[in-house]
Amino acid sequence: MKPLHRILFAAVITVFLAGCGGSTPLKKLMRDLDQYPEYSIILEDMKTEGNFFSDYYHKYKIIHAEKTEGDSLTYVTETTDWLKVSEDEFSDKQRYLGMALASKSLNGESSDIPEPPAYRYVGNERYGRWREDSGGNRFWEFYGKYAFLRAMFGGYYRPIYYRDWDTYRGYRQRRQPYFGKNRQYGTFGSATKKTNPTFFQRRQTMERAKKQSFANKLRQRTRRSNMSRSRGRSRGFGK
Repeated sequence: MKPLHRILFAAVITVFLAGCGGSTPLKKLMRDLDQYPEYSIILEDMKTEGNFFSDYYHKYKIIHAEKTEGDSLTYVTETTDWLKVSEDEFSDKQRYLGMALASKSLNGESSDIPEPPAYRYVGNERYGRWREDSGGNRFWEFYGKYAFLRAMFGGYYRPIYYRDWDTYRGYRQRRQPYFGKNRQYGTFGSATKKTNPTFFQRRQTMERAKKQSFANKLRQRTRRSNMSRSRGRSRGFGK
C-alpha cells in the first residue's frame, strides 16, 4: 500500500490536473484511498483568496483503516494542506463543512454523498451497540476501544439516537445529503460551529474587513463631495 503522505502529495499534483479539466483533488484522494478497507474524507476547512480574481481552496481530514494482524484494524488520521479547487467545485461543496464528502465501508461500499462523519459507523456491531436512556430512547454507544472515533471525526459528542440514524439511512438510500434532524451538521449547523471554529473566526474577520473597507470608501466619497461643493461656492464669490 502507498504511504499516506504519498497520497497527500499526489493530491497536490491534482491541482494542476483540475485546472486542465482533469480530476478534482477529492476524486483523486478517493481513488488513492480505495486500497484501504475503509476511509472517510471530511471537508475540514475552505477559503477563498484574491480581490479581483478569486482562488478557491479546500482542506480535507482523511481517516482510514489499515489491516494489521488477523482481523484487527489500525486507524490513521491526517489533514491535507490547502488544495486548490475550481470555483464550481467550491460552490458545489460550500454547504458541507465538517461533513464526510466521501467514504468507504468495510463491506466495500463507497459513497460520495455528504453525511455526518460518524454516522456510517453507527449500527455496525463491530464498533458499538444500541442502548436505552432513562426515557426509553435508543442511542448508539461506541465500544471503549473505538470511542476515539468520535474525537477523530471532530468530537460529535451528542448521542446519536436510533430515530436520527434511521432517518439518515433513508436519505442515504435516496442518495441525498443528510444534515441531521435539526440540521446541526454542515456549514450552517450548530455542531459545526463548535468543531470548526477556525473557519468561522476567519469568516468574521473577512466580514469585518469588508465592512471597514466599505466605510472607508463611503467616507472618501463624502469627503470628495464636500470638497467639490466647497470649490463651487468659492467660484461663486469671485463673480
